Amino acid sequence: MLVVKTKNLSKIYRGYRGFLKKRETLALKGLNLEIKRGEVFGLLGLNGAGKTTVLKILLGFTSPSWGEFELLGEKGINNHVKKKIGFLPEDPNIYNFLNAEQFLDFCGKLFNLSSKERKIKTEMLLELLSLTSAKKIPVKEFSKGMVQRLGIASSLINDPELIFFDEPLSGLDPLGRKRVMDIILNLKEKNKTVFFSSHILAEVEKICDRIGILHKGKLIASKDMEEIAAGEVSLEDFFLQTVRG
Repeated sequence: MLVVKTKNLSKIYRGYRGFLKKRETLALKGLNLEIKRGEVFGLLGLNGAGKTTVLKILLGFTSPSWGEFELLGEKGINNHVKKKIGFLPEDPNIYNFLNAEQFLDFCGKLFNLSSKERKIKTEMLLELLSLTSAKKIPVKEFSKGMVQRLGIASSLINDPELIFFDEPLSGLDPLGRKRVMDIILNLKEKNKTVFFSSHILAEVEKICDRIGILHKGKLIASKDMEEIAAGEVSLEDFFLQTVRG
């Protein structure tokens, strides 16, 4: 089953430069993607390539200028689909007056989980992300890595079928990156689908089934990791060769 499918997905940002001078930026050009259930897919690209724009469209934060997409077999995104999705934004902005336990409980309420379900899920996720000892500490006292781990925990509170991670390894120390990579692989074992963007190519290489490379808003490559490995090149070398043309 296809979990994510896009057809000619495109986005133009319009604005003004100087005195009433129109400016248009084509951030995404005719994206065609198909991602299967149980797949770990990595979307790669240089800064400004359009990775975050793709996520914003798929999650309903912005509308495409043209093109269409399907998630979990349904056209576009609606409340029914949103209940089955988890999302970690780049640099998650978490209510800093709450502690970790309170924040996960709040997230559980958004998905109408019962009090018992919220307690069980909260305890499990705090343990999974090594935050149990810090569960009563206000988020404003967290390090960047701790905020990142709490953001990942919150994205899993509803036991989603499809998870979008925007730079999930950002701000994490080596131990934290290993833990998150293990979580992603565990999600795959449970037949969940993970769609994420990252700049840390050495780590992507270890966990992805397939990667796509965006460059200046256009998908210029989509490859199985086995195919890249068969060419006896690292993902980093393949990426650099591809974006340099």
